[in-house]
Amino acid sequence: MKALFPSFCRPMGYVVLLVALFLPFLFWMRGMVTDHNLLLYKECTKLLMMAGCLLILFALSKNESPATERIRNTAARNALFLTFFLVFANMMWRVVKGDIMNVDTSTFLTFLVVNVLCLEFGMQKARIDKFFKR
Repeated sequence: MKALFPSFCRPMGYVVLLVALFLPFLFWMRGMVTDHNLLLYKECTKLLMMAGCLLILFALSKNESPATERIRNTAARNALFLTFFLVFANMMWRVVKGDIMNVDTSTFLTFLVVNVLCLEFGMQKARIDKFFKR
């Protein structure tokens, strides 16, 4: 996977994630979240988190190389596997509980977050391997 965004989008993605994570709590403490607009805030938070994860995933790194592309591809492969496992486990949990009312709508967000975690792990592992010349 090639990077699509410039390198400044990586820290900007983390800022967007932090805003998406803490802004609903601030709105709730100020009394701006009600029963009527809760779904809107929930979906907007998901969209912001998705945008932040995409900014992180597709931003150039400082030392972009073919190895970085391999790390991105490996992270995407691992994220697909882990997301499938998490979604399957969640589905089985709902079957065991007999819960027919709740539906998971955050699968893509889960994939993106797991993908960012796999990417960061791969980048740090490559940096440490390079440091110790493995």
